Amino acid sequence: MPGVTPVTDRPTGRLRTVGATLAVALLVSLLGAPLGLLWAAVAPDTPVQKTAEGAIYATPQPEQPIAADGWFSLLGLAFGVLVAIALWVLLRRRRGPVGLLVGALGGIGAAVVAWQVGRRIGLGTYHRLLATAPDGTAFTKPADLRAGGIDWYGLLPVPHGNLLLPAFGAAVTYTLLAGWSRWPSLRPEPELGAGWPPPGPGLDGGGPPTGPGLDGGEPPAGPGISSGPEDRPAR
Repeated sequence: MPGVTPVTDRPTGRLRTVGATLAVALLVSLLGAPLGLLWAAVAPDTPVQKTAEGAIYATPQPEQPIAADGWFSLLGLAFGVLVAIALWVLLRRRRGPVGLLVGALGGIGAAVVAWQVGRRIGLGTYHRLLATAPDGTAFTKPADLRAGGIDWYGLLPVPHGNLLLPAFGAAVTYTLLAGWSRWPSLRPEPELGAGWPPPGPGLDGGGPPTGPGLDGGEPPAGPGISSGPEDRPAR
């Protein structure tokens, strides 16, 4: 029948929404690669020394591992904020739970990618020196995370610690943008009254008077506003 939406269109629309959500989340996750390069560039390496048992810290309480975690946390939060703003601006038709889910999933994926990319820069050189350098040789260990990682529950990986900060920043920023939105649907809507005709001559005081005429008769019908019980109502 005309005007009736087929039932088979609903599952197709849901599949398209799920596919688009996963695709955008995957794209956001891939942005974790440059984030990892930036983290490896700003996070300091830790000085170590080769011994017979392996590598040990060159100083008793090094600050470099803490700085690496701090840099990852700051960059991750900033990344999540920027991702939420970009999703809000670019995906106007998907504003709402879909955009929030994309930001959260993409933030977690980007954090894992950034961690793995950043920690592997210089890791090969570190392992080579660890295997071939004589005892007492001083070198550096690439930045890694101590306040975050992945726990495995069977076959299910569960990230924790500062790996969740990009998703946290994206979720909080997206929620704030939704709370401050001026439209209930979160999408731009036409302003109320934008389609109303301009006011008639009787509204701005520049038109003909709406009271009785000079001859005492009834005033002509017009678009003015009625101002008294004896006036004819406005159209």
